[in-house]
Amino acid sequence: MKRRDLILGAGALGVTACAQSEKESGTACADGTIYNWKMVTTWPPNFPGLGTQAQKLAEHIQTASGGRIKIRVFSGGELVPPFEVFGAVSQGMAEMGHGAAYYWKGKSEAAQFFTSLPFGLSAPELNGWFYFGGGLELYRELYEPFNLVPFPAGNSGVQMGGWFNKEINSLDDLQGLKMRIPGLGGEVLARAGGTPVATPGAEIFTALQTGAIDASEWVGPYNDMAMGLHQAARYYYYPGWHEPGPALEAIFNKQAFDALPADLQKIIELACSAVNDQMLAEFMARNGQSLEQLLELEAQGKIEIRKFPDEVLRELRRLSDEVVQDIVERDPASAKIYASFEAYRQRTAKWTAISEHAMLNVRDLPR
Repeated sequence: MKRRDLILGAGALGVTACAQSEKESGTACADGTIYNWKMVTTWPPNFPGLGTQAQKLAEHIQTASGGRIKIRVFSGGELVPPFEVFGAVSQGMAEMGHGAAYYWKGKSEAAQFFTSLPFGLSAPELNGWFYFGGGLELYRELYEPFNLVPFPAGNSGVQMGGWFNKEINSLDDLQGLKMRIPGLGGEVLARAGGTPVATPGAEIFTALQTGAIDASEWVGPYNDMAMGLHQAARYYYYPGWHEPGPALEAIFNKQAFDALPADLQKIIELACSAVNDQMLAEFMARNGQSLEQLLELEAQGKIEIRKFPDEVLRELRRLSDEVVQDIVERDPASAKIYASFEAYRQRTAKWTAISEHAMLNVRDLPR
């Protein structure tokens, strides 16, 4: 049975059991309170995968709670600007939000570790760290002073390197490159001689088309085609060294979350976990379909799909290590989180090498 069906079924059973208990005992098993919540997100309206799964999260919670939690979803810019979701939920302007932790690096540099590190963990590896490697406990500890309770709530899987209006043939081509790239990846680009630009998703196409930026990463074929980025730039590079398995998050105002009875808190926890799985599954399926369309465009001479040169990737990897080390040395919270992250990465890398990595290499051998 799918996890979503389990959650919705559990919610329905809970409502039925509650009604039966009330009938037999004459007492209410819940206080009957209806919680009317707002969810603010960083995503454009109805955006495939990212925005639609955030909407599904709200729907799962409402359905599984038997309507005891009702959530109105606001896309980025409808209630608050996309990059102000963290502050809005922290201050209680909205009870919950959905976004990516690296957008809040101005609040806490350490938050970036809970989205993705360049050349870091894949999506399955990152989920292992969250749920069984101590990552979730560190996540909660970091967000508590901000009056927030975070949950992993989505992952796009390994991303593409981005769309470029110029070829990247050597390290020299990164000099002066204006690129939309957030988080630690942006800091790495800056050290390589480029200029990272913070641009909300809804503004990427125009910025790329008008030349305000030279390049932009976004997600992968599924989302990039929905945004029309193949019409704004010619060169599509891989791999997504900067985001090998980026997690998205649902954040809850601590007072609002703590005010819920235990059963509703559990429904939220399970709904976030379900969306965490479903989003990754959606991106795996849809990226493959969209890549086929992009390959057709490439065959028509309209775009070019290219791999970053090894020289460029090696230097970006070296600079990534530098960036992380500098943050760890100046920020105690980052040092504590990275110690856990890196210890887990070293352990799981041994298994990944002889399991998924080895199997994929064999699977792709010529027949």
